[in-house]
Order: sequence, then structure tokens, then C-alpha cells
Amino acid sequence: MRSVLVLAAAAALASAQDRGPIQLSMKRAVEIATSPEGSTQMQLAGEALKQAQLRSKEARAALLPDLEGAFLYENRTANLAAQGITLVHVPFPGVGFPVFVGPFATMDARFSGTQSVFNLSSIRQYQASKAGVSAARADSENASEQVAAVVARAYLAAVKADTDVDTAQADVTLSQAVLTQAENQKAAGTGTGIEITRARVQLANDQQKLLVAQNQRRAAHLRLLRAMGLRLDTEVELTDRLQYLPVDAVTLDQAKAQALKERPDYKAQQERESTARLSASATAMERLPSLAALGDYGSSGAGFSTVLPTRTYGISLRVPVFDGARRDARRAEAASQYRAERVRTNDLKEQVELDVRLALDELSSAQDQVNVAKDGLELAQNELEQARRRYQAGVSDSLEVTDAQTRLERARENQTAALYNYNVARLDLAQAMGAVRKAIP
Repeated sequence: MRSVLVLAAAAALASAQDRGPIQLSMKRAVEIATSPEGSTQMQLAGEALKQAQLRSKEARAALLPDLEGAFLYENRTANLAAQGITLVHVPFPGVGFPVFVGPFATMDARFSGTQSVFNLSSIRQYQASKAGVSAARADSENASEQVAAVVARAYLAAVKADTDVDTAQADVTLSQAVLTQAENQKAAGTGTGIEITRARVQLANDQQKLLVAQNQRRAAHLRLLRAMGLRLDTEVELTDRLQYLPVDAVTLDQAKAQALKERPDYKAQQERESTARLSASATAMERLPSLAALGDYGSSGAGFSTVLPTRTYGISLRVPVFDGARRDARRAEAASQYRAERVRTNDLKEQVELDVRLALDELSSAQDQVNVAKDGLELAQNELEQARRRYQAGVSDSLEVTDAQTRLERARENQTAALYNYNVARLDLAQAMGAVRKAIP
């Protein structure tokens, strides 16, 4: 049901392209990208899951009955001498066996079947295939988490680019106001020409920054559309803004425990290790005897008028004896693959702990940056207000205003960067703990 709703939302996006920019939140962007028909990575993960399920069906077929029907009708002639039949001469004149016989007809119609009764190797192979399906399903979940993280970061980058444009536009507006103030001061006889020139230089610099910010915003929106798997000519309007959303306090041990429990890449690796273990066991069990039941029933005869029912049934016991050490080599290879998967599992477990530690440290630092940037912005705003009042009153020149204006612009940039870093740190922690989609408001 969820995928149907997401696909309907994607269709609505496509149909709304001619009606202007599309309102797009981070949650909606992630839902579109993680739908089965969303990003390329999700489509490939879905196909990989289907392939694993089909391989499991193939492995299960070895444990199910194998039934088939056959019909044969032949009209033949035969050279008995070519078949090794020696002619026998009898003492009666004119009596003997012919060399060439036929034509004659034969017909055979029957059903035959086999059923595995005891084959531990096939059972283990089927169990390994089911573990492979679980691993593919976990890989699909991991792909969804990765796509969600990529799209969320791309969305944050686009929001930051929008904020940078707004900030640059605010700087241009402020520079225009300072220029107007300098021109008024000069007209009143309390200002100088150099102050007007200085204000114009600052305005030109801010206009240049605005052009750069607008270009970066276009690039950020294109990257977001690419991450979502949408057409690059789609116009979107982002509804979310950079903001501070507190994160529930979590200890290192709690974060590690949740990560090892929830992270889909770790689950997938555990399933791959289980698959390798069962495959190694299946290979080792190829040395054991296997038992199967067989039978067939049908009718045969020389043409349709002479058919008689015939049947065969029995038990087949296979005991491997010697195959040139092929099974021994395969068993050693499977055991090596299992050991390799165990090494990968341990390595990923250590990587999970590293990711959690780094994410917690990054989040703590980002929180401090947000607090410092907030205080710095308030101080810079107060400084500029005081500098403009002093300049208006004639107790200082425009250089003091320009310096305060520069520090305010830097404070705005610091606040934007701090909020962006904080939200990225939130995503990093959520990804480290395997809960990216849950962390998106």
C-alpha cells in the first residue's frame, strides 16, 4: 500500500510540472526515492531480491517430486545382422530367420517420476538459499537506508543553498541601505565621497556573492533531483528550512546496541555468513549416501491395437566413492568462503562501533557550533545597529559600519553552516544506528 501511495505521489509530481514549482519536503523526497520504482539503486536491489527468491525456488525443487510424461511412436525397419543377431539354419528346406525385418510400429506412452527421500546436501543447499533470500532482503533494506541518507543529505545541501541565497540577498539589501545612508550623510554635509565609494564596493562584493549563491543553488537542486531519480528539468520548491531539532540523549552503549540490532548492512552480513556456513555444510554432506524413489507407468506395444500396461518402481541408493578429490577441493573452498564471511562480519562490527563513536562526537561538536553561532549572530547584529547609529550621529565614519557589516555577514554564514552541520550530524548518527528514515521529520 505504501509503495502505491509513493508511486501515486511521483505521478502527481510528473503531472504538476507544467503548473509551476513543486512543493517538496524532505520526507516526501525520501519516500519518492526509496519507492520500488524510485532511484536506480532501489530498482537494482529489488531485482537482486527477486533473483535470490528464484534461486531458493531452484534449490527447493531438488526436494520435490520430478514428474514427466513421454510419448513415443516409431515405424521402423531393422537389419538383424547389424544388431549382432546370428542367423540359425534349420534342417527344414525353406525355413529360416530373415536378415531384414519390418516395417513394424512401436508405441510407448508413460508417466515417470522421482522423489528424493534422503539427501542432506540438498536440504542444506535449500536452507542456504533461504538464508540468501534473507540476506538479499536485508540488502534491500540497506539500499533503502543508503538512498534515504543520500537524498536527505542532498535535500539539506539544497536547503543550505536556498538559505545562502536568502542570506546573500539580505546582505545586498543591507549594503544598499548602507549606501543610501552614506549618500544621505554626504548630502547633509557630514559624510565624504570615500564613504560612498566604500559602500559601493561592499555592495558590488555582495552582489557577486549573490550570483555565486544562485548558481550553487541551481547545482544543489539538480543533484537532489538526480538523487531522487526525477527528471532534471523538474522545478521544485523546498518547504523545509534549516532548523535546530534536538536529539534524544543516547549513550555510546545504547547507540552501539541499537546499531547492531537495527543496521540492515550488519543484518545482511550476518545472513551472508549464515549462507556461507550452510553452503559449506552442504558441500561436506555431498560425501554422504543419498536415497531416492523412482517409478513409471504407461502402455507400450507394436501399434495402438496391441498395447499393454507396463510399470517400473524402485529405490535408488547412491554412495559417493571417488571423484578425483573434486568434492574435497569444493569442501575446502566452501570452508574458506565461510571463514572469509566471518572475518567480514567481525570487521563490519568494528566499523559499526567506529561509525557510532564518530557520529556522537560530530553531533556534540555540531550542537556547540549552533550555540556559538547563535550568540555570534546576535552580537554581530547589535554591533551593526550601534555602528549605524554612531555613523548617523556623526561620531564615527563608515569604516566602522563596513567592518560591522562584514562581521554580520560572516556571522550569518556561520549560523547557516552550523545548522547545516548539525542536521548532517543528526543524519550521520541515524545512519550509524540504522534509523535514517525514522529520523526524518
